[in-house]
Amino acid sequence: MNTLMLSRIQFGLTVSFHYLFPLLSIGLGVMMVIMEGMYLKTSDQKWERMARFWTGIFALTFGLGVATGIVMEFEFGTNWANYSRFVGDIFGAPLAAEGIFAFFLESGFLSILLFGWDRVGRKMHFFATAMVSLGSIFSAVWINVANSWMQTPLGFQLVKNAQGKVVGAKMTNFWQVVLNHSTIDRLEHVLIGAFLSGAFLVISVAAWYLLKNRHLEIARSCMKIGLIVAIVCSLLQLLTGDFNARMIAKYQPAKLAAFEGAFPASAPESLGIVGWVDQVRQKVYGLKIPGMLSWLLYGNTSRPVEGLDAFPAKDWPPVNPVFQSYHAMVALGMFLILISFLATFFWWRGTLWNKRWLLWILVFSVVAPLAANELGWFSAEVGRQPWIVYGILRTSQGVSPGLPAGDVLTSIIMFGILYALLFALFIYMLNRKIQHGPVDAPLRVPSGQPLPHHARMDA
Repeated sequence: MNTLMLSRIQFGLTVSFHYLFPLLSIGLGVMMVIMEGMYLKTSDQKWERMARFWTGIFALTFGLGVATGIVMEFEFGTNWANYSRFVGDIFGAPLAAEGIFAFFLESGFLSILLFGWDRVGRKMHFFATAMVSLGSIFSAVWINVANSWMQTPLGFQLVKNAQGKVVGAKMTNFWQVVLNHSTIDRLEHVLIGAFLSGAFLVISVAAWYLLKNRHLEIARSCMKIGLIVAIVCSLLQLLTGDFNARMIAKYQPAKLAAFEGAFPASAPESLGIVGWVDQVRQKVYGLKIPGMLSWLLYGNTSRPVEGLDAFPAKDWPPVNPVFQSYHAMVALGMFLILISFLATFFWWRGTLWNKRWLLWILVFSVVAPLAANELGWFSAEVGRQPWIVYGILRTSQGVSPGLPAGDVLTSIIMFGILYALLFALFIYMLNRKIQHGPVDAPLRVPSGQPLPHHARMDA
């Protein structure tokens, strides 16, 4: 493989591994705000125990997210120097904003969140928890802005050298860059996916405790909160997915055509359920609903949808990989809706705690939202190919010149080994925290202020 393909593989592997941890951090941040808010409202010690427990797991995901995220910053210079040079005036702004307005907010209050339980009042600690959660969300906002601009670039002008060759892009309108055509739709989808990931992690651990007959009161409360968030967010994810499809049909029609294996330049289009795309014969083998894609996009089963034949073949993304990842993501999304409603139904009936088969499904269900999020990003990024900035700069033009393929391959192997060790450490530490479980929280005076040191010792 050449340098271009190896650099794409390297960035794909590093960003996919890193993405697991911000997903969980954002989702757990919201869950922690809910739990600590319940403690602030009720003064029931179980909510504090619950919040303390999940704060420890949040700290683990946050730390690994920071460590793995730094790598990608360097890759823009080592592997994608031409891209960085071309769009640095634009792409650098949201990355800087992420560091200034999001990371500093999140990390600044993190110390209070982690070490302030017995040193600050309940209201101050709740405020710190909310700020950490808000910081993680802001981080997603600015990263999403940067990526969305690559998908639907706006608010810039191309810069030419003395010979008339385009050598870069210059920002002309900051707010158009921030609020480009895809920012809001993609941000909603990303954040809700993160909330789902956090909710199902809570559900998974709660189900395991119920199966093992441990921490039952806390497990039931965690399960209830997780299911409420899961039902709301799984339905919202379906809705925002529809918004995204309509946006993509308007601004990235070749990507949508690849999602559904649509080849005719202009014809009513079916909705694929499952299948296989033969790009050479331009045919999809599988189960389809006739006219359904046209109806979902335009409310009319006979309205044409722009297919891949409307574009030069050199501008097509890899159709079958995108088709498969997109449909796998949708299938997982429907599974999350189904399992959320099924578990909630049995909770309403008062029999969920005795449905061991369902609890075991819920234990492993945490994998589904993480996989769906990863598949969604794969669909979005591979579906954008062959463009690194859609319609402006090809991926082949963004790679670093003179970078030996052997060096990239070596770094892939080294990153693979390092990330395998980090993942093993993460699973070990996560399992250790779960096995240890929530512990009794220190007693507090009614005002919410921590007890004096001598009183805590007596307690």
